[in-house]
Amino acid sequence: MRFRQLVLCVGLGVALTACGRNQSAPERPAANAPAVASRAAAPTNAAVTQQKAAEQESDLPSKITRMNEDGSETVEDVPGDSGAHNPLLAAVASTVAAATTAASAAAPSGWQEGVNYTRIVPAQPTEVPPGQIEILEFFWYACPHCNAIDSMVESWKRTKPPYISFSRVHVMWNDAHRAHARLYYTLESLGKLDQLHTEVFKEIHLNGDPLVAADPAETERMQVTFVKKFGISEAAFRDKYHSFDVDNAMRKADELVQRYRVDGVPRFIVNGKYVVDVASAGSPERLISLIGDLAAQEHKR
Repeated sequence: MRFRQLVLCVGLGVALTACGRNQSAPERPAANAPAVASRAAAPTNAAVTQQKAAEQESDLPSKITRMNEDGSETVEDVPGDSGAHNPLLAAVASTVAAATTAASAAAPSGWQEGVNYTRIVPAQPTEVPPGQIEILEFFWYACPHCNAIDSMVESWKRTKPPYISFSRVHVMWNDAHRAHARLYYTLESLGKLDQLHTEVFKEIHLNGDPLVAADPAETERMQVTFVKKFGISEAAFRDKYHSFDVDNAMRKADELVQRYRVDGVPRFIVNGKYVVDVASAGSPERLISLIGDLAAQEHKR
């Protein structure tokens, strides 16, 4: 009953922008996971450049220690006249300015790295052919925010440029998420995902059927009842539901969730390099525009 109440609270989508990972779910190791740059770290203009240069200058030592051949140390003053012509300070200022210029040049027009999107360090490998730009959407069927933007994503998917390869990844945070993920990948294996993806959202968020229960057997029965309404036989569904293909798809999805440290949905990854969501973009409409601009920038490289 508690879960049913959760999935029926669609009104929360007005006030919130993402569904977070269940805090009670067991943590998985983040070994080899990429680091995501802080949104507040990106320099954006000359004033920031000057400020950072000043901060770097204030942190520089006034003396340096050199190691002599006999093992002794010699302490020397840093050369320069009060920093006015100090080559070390000049190098710092030059490096900061260069970083600022590079970041500005790399950002698509109208967007700020560290504000509207975050960079993944190091960039992760993609699974698309050369010349294609990979867009991944991490989502959960019972998330009201994923449901709220899904029609917009579906519309964009039909009109996106041909160089964009788009796919969804269902999160695997706990048993309830995994139960919905198994439904998603079963429909994909049956070739029925295009037909029924939106219908799953409707069943949960409009019809009040959570399509998951505490008992796995009951979960499967509920999902069988749902797909039979669309002409899928119980035998065909159960065969795929327990197949190696579906198990393997879920394993790969779990690896992606861990690799990108996904702790909230909906979340999008652009070409293994950038993380974007509704909050960072500013609105669902701006999110779609941002994804398109980042993808176009990657395609030009």
